Amino acid sequence: MKRTSLTLQQVKTEAGKFAIMLLGTFILAFAYYHINYQNHLSEGGFVGLALLGKYATGLSPAIGMLLLDIPVMILAWFIKGWKFMIQALLGVAAFSLFYDGFERYSTLVIPFHGNLWIPAVLSGVITGVGAGMVLRFGGATGGDDILAVLISRWKGWKLGTVFFVSDAFVLGLSLFFLPVKETLYTILAVWIASKVITYMVSFPARRTVTTSAVKLPVSTAAKVVSGASQRAPVAARGVSH
Repeated sequence: MKRTSLTLQQVKTEAGKFAIMLLGTFILAFAYYHINYQNHLSEGGFVGLALLGKYATGLSPAIGMLLLDIPVMILAWFIKGWKFMIQALLGVAAFSLFYDGFERYSTLVIPFHGNLWIPAVLSGVITGVGAGMVLRFGGATGGDDILAVLISRWKGWKLGTVFFVSDAFVLGLSLFFLPVKETLYTILAVWIASKVITYMVSFPARRTVTTSAVKLPVSTAAKVVSGASQRAPVAARGVSH
């Protein structure tokens, strides 16, 4: 029976991806607590739905988030397999731990004294970068992230577009419970984040191929291969998640 094992290079690659996902969740949790929460911006996605559940039924957001996340995790397991689900679970757990840590121990306060356009822009850019880092390398920070990835791959929509549509829908519902001004500025933040996420997950990664033990950029290597034989040139491919 043939055994398969990870090479040292594969372990390093996976560790690097996990480190980037952790950094992304850290950035995202930092922004949500220090910018959104401290400046009274509302939330989209499953967090927003859980808050609406609290207003409508009195159900704790912690329980509401769990009820929303579990079915999506099971769906991801059946559709994308255990590896995708494990990566998503790690991202969700890391985000929760980081956010809880900021909430309990952070003494940093970043108020903008009612100038909500500033935190809206900052939130959009920073959360977009954080979420983009996590999603580009196969992770997630919640069931809504996983659902967005599945819908994006199913319908062929840009990932940022899926996030914007879903978050805008939730925030539209929030208008019945939350102040209009904060909700509208949150929609601005969500729109900016959607553009940043789309850029982060679709920007082509630099790939290399090895020719005669020398690593060359794909475009250069393609010319070398094409000139050496009649086979089709190597095509550069970007990373898509």
